[in-house]
Amino acid sequence: MARKKYVEDAENHERWLISYADFITLLFAFFVVMYAVSVVNEGKYRSLSDALGSAFGGKGGPDAGAPRAEIAAPIALPNIVAKRRAEAMRRERERLTSLARDLSSTLAPLVKEGKVRVTQNSRGVSVEINASVLFDSGDATLTADSREALAALGVFLRNDPHALQVEGHTDNQQIRRPAFPSNWELSAARAGAVVRLFADAGVPAERMTVVGHGSNVPVATNDTAEGRARNRRVAVTILSAVPDASTEIAPR
Repeated sequence: MARKKYVEDAENHERWLISYADFITLLFAFFVVMYAVSVVNEGKYRSLSDALGSAFGGKGGPDAGAPRAEIAAPIALPNIVAKRRAEAMRRERERLTSLARDLSSTLAPLVKEGKVRVTQNSRGVSVEINASVLFDSGDATLTADSREALAALGVFLRNDPHALQVEGHTDNQQIRRPAFPSNWELSAARAGAVVRLFADAGVPAERMTVVGHGSNVPVATNDTAEGRARNRRVAVTILSAVPDASTEIAPR
């Protein structure tokens, strides 16, 4: 009996299409899943936004109760800071105005005589005292009468929390003495004498600063005796805790 001849099947060259189709299907499924994950659930976003807004005292998220295209602009923080500073400046100005009135009342006799001037300006409240009330000519030792008046002022200021700057001023007539080689030393020594008296009256030393200007900050002409007398002075400035740019005003 003759053997049956085996016929070999022809090679299939299209088998790669099956693997390729499977790969494309998996890749498509991958991108579908990625897209689904990347889409924000708007309902959940609004719920989270409202919860955060309520927790921080707001009214919900930026798009709460409004279409996404109508999101309100955020609150301008610089405006809030500016309003708070303006309010603090207003309250401080009122406190200093009240303080200036009290000082004018306390020093009324000297104010009427023109020997003391109380003003309120951008730095605070300034009590300007003519040097003739405090010192003998060319000297930095307080007279007995001036010590009593300044002691009363020190008692008035010791419970006030503001910082104090005491400034000495002279006219432009040069002084040449062993103790005071120039007007710098004389003006600084006079301011220091006032500060020492305030410290003795109970004003904390850390609140006070001494400045000697010499003849560099005149308030009147040095060409006349009256102007030079006006320039010889000690200014006690109660410094504002919140400085502002207001112009100088006289207390009412």
